[in-house]
Amino acid sequence: MRFTEKLKKRFVFLLTALVLLQVVPIGAIAHESALSPKTSRQQPAEVEQDLADPQDESRGNSWRSKLAADLEQSVDVVTTGRGRDKMSSVIIQLKDKAPGGQNIKGIMVTDIKRTMLGDPSVRADLQTKFERLNGHLKNTFNTMGLISAEIPLSRIRELEYDDDIAYVSPDRPISSHGHVEQTTGAGATDGRTEVAGFYSLNGTGVGIAVLDSGIDTNHNLIKSSNGRPGVVYSRTYTSVPSGSDYYGHGTHVASLLAGNPGFKSDSYGGIAYESKVINLGVLDSQGVGLSSNVIAALDWCITNKATYNIRVINMSLGAPAKDSYKTDPLCLAARRAYNAGIVVVVAAGNRGKNLLGQELYGGIDSPGIEPSVITVGATNSFGTDNRGDDTMATYSSRGPTRGYSTDSAGVKHYDNLIKPDLVAPGNKLIGAISPSSVGKLSSLITQFPTLKASSTGPTNDQVMYMSGTSMATPVVAGAAAMMLEANPNLTPGLVKAILMYTAQPIRNFNNLQQGAGRLNIEGAVRIAGWVRSDASSLANGASMLTTWDEYEQDNFIGSENVTWGRGIISDYCVLYGSALMTKWQAMYGQTKLISDATPVSGGVIVRNVSLVSSGVFNTEGVLNNNGVLISDGVLISDGVLLSDGVLLSDGVLIGDGVLISDGVLLSDSTNANAAALGDTTECMEPAP
Repeated sequence: MRFTEKLKKRFVFLLTALVLLQVVPIGAIAHESALSPKTSRQQPAEVEQDLADPQDESRGNSWRSKLAADLEQSVDVVTTGRGRDKMSSVIIQLKDKAPGGQNIKGIMVTDIKRTMLGDPSVRADLQTKFERLNGHLKNTFNTMGLISAEIPLSRIRELEYDDDIAYVSPDRPISSHGHVEQTTGAGATDGRTEVAGFYSLNGTGVGIAVLDSGIDTNHNLIKSSNGRPGVVYSRTYTSVPSGSDYYGHGTHVASLLAGNPGFKSDSYGGIAYESKVINLGVLDSQGVGLSSNVIAALDWCITNKATYNIRVINMSLGAPAKDSYKTDPLCLAARRAYNAGIVVVVAAGNRGKNLLGQELYGGIDSPGIEPSVITVGATNSFGTDNRGDDTMATYSSRGPTRGYSTDSAGVKHYDNLIKPDLVAPGNKLIGAISPSSVGKLSSLITQFPTLKASSTGPTNDQVMYMSGTSMATPVVAGAAAMMLEANPNLTPGLVKAILMYTAQPIRNFNNLQQGAGRLNIEGAVRIAGWVRSDASSLANGASMLTTWDEYEQDNFIGSENVTWGRGIISDYCVLYGSALMTKWQAMYGQTKLISDATPVSGGVIVRNVSLVSSGVFNTEGVLNNNGVLISDGVLISDGVLLSDGVLLSDGVLIGDGVLISDGVLLSDSTNANAAALGDTTECMEPAP
């Protein structure tokens, strides 16, 4: 398949960059990940090997499928006559390099391909391209280098023989996952007054885009008020009207993020209540959407970043991880936002246990599998401000990430990254009921009426309980906004590092369960205020703080002493040492990743000295924490955490669906409503 000769002459290098990526719906609902054997090529027995770049041909693979595994399964069902043909939504990704690494007229191909996607003539030719397959072009995402299309399943295989196509993924469905100030250290006597020169840190001036089921702006927790801009812009990518929320998820999330502290005597005030909220509705009235909706919203955020000062994106949603983060379209779009200077905060997912209540590892959803984003798990605070009784919520998704690529021999190469990055309160938190969701058959409050926390008053005053990593995510997003208000010059990588460094590990939980530990907003904003305004221009290893006390790496939340974990999560290990904060680390730079600093060479984790300075050390794998310093934890096993997926010598991570010695399963299936009602424990009390 080729473009017209005219277009080929005009855009010859662009054509070599087209990659078809499927658009995937995001959801808290888990799906089976087992794949049927391929029929077009013989599939050998599934094995795990070291993770390879899916675009790397140096391994001698003569042919590698351009179709995502789940899409290929659907295609084979049709082509072998076992199912009827139907239209399939896919996402198309553009390659980043021209043949031989060439540029066009001195301009990077990545910039040209995005510019050209905005050209009406290019859109017309793309439409012609897909019409030849009895399909059609749906959308182009100009800042992403992605396009979406609908093509019959019976014709998708033809894309594999197009030299312009690199990869095709399905448009998978997406859906939502389902006292806070005091227990996280954001209260008036803690984080809000921690930075000199600020009377009260509350996210003032910081734009936060909420990608969810919409936000009902009629609720009194959400409405703008004196000094509170509230929702400053609304846009919908579904049939739900802008400014409404028929499902009721996004309104609850927004109230935890930026709820009015003047409502009910600040019983339900949000973390960043004076931030500017940008409402982007990507989920429908049933809490489900398409990955293409999310990609379009992320594209809009990048384009309009300066207009609304968008510094943070909150995505309390996700889809089961199928592709490696290197080819997953949601991850690629999230990385674009990160590279544009936006902190992207994402829910880990609610697949931490199965129907029998057994703990599951490997359930992190996409785009939470992406290294650049801040992936948030959920804790259970039992409704108390004291942190001493906190534990992990049983449903919160555990790592490692299980996105994968498949080579020509049928071997799956799993990413196996340590996630989540940190955790925050997420069990039975009280927030706004969307007035427009009341009476809707598919809304959360209709499906789960026992979640209602108030029984009197007008509809726009009603509140409800909700649980999940979705609820924990806006708490962390609000903390990021407070940090950026204190110091607007922080890079997304540095915001992430500070949040992890100051987090407080929970005793007897490992990094795959809790990441670096519990969110500590007071500690995070304190360090944010110490960072030099020119830090990002410093050389690797240069001093970046205006003050520091090596012996006071802790803070008080209320009357409780909180010791910082003093470590940050990388792909396969934990980095530790106070130099992570006292010195500028090049891995914090714009477009750099923390994980770039710890590559695996010859099966051993090494430190890239051009990205990390002296005084930074790394563990040999995942730690089971003792509740104090993250680096003082005990390795879960005596083995090194390698990139081939072998985490533990005692078999804790063997493969999908394998029951390990302590009754923990690694699987992709779980109860779809595991977090709907939350863990049945003591919880936050409604306002009187």
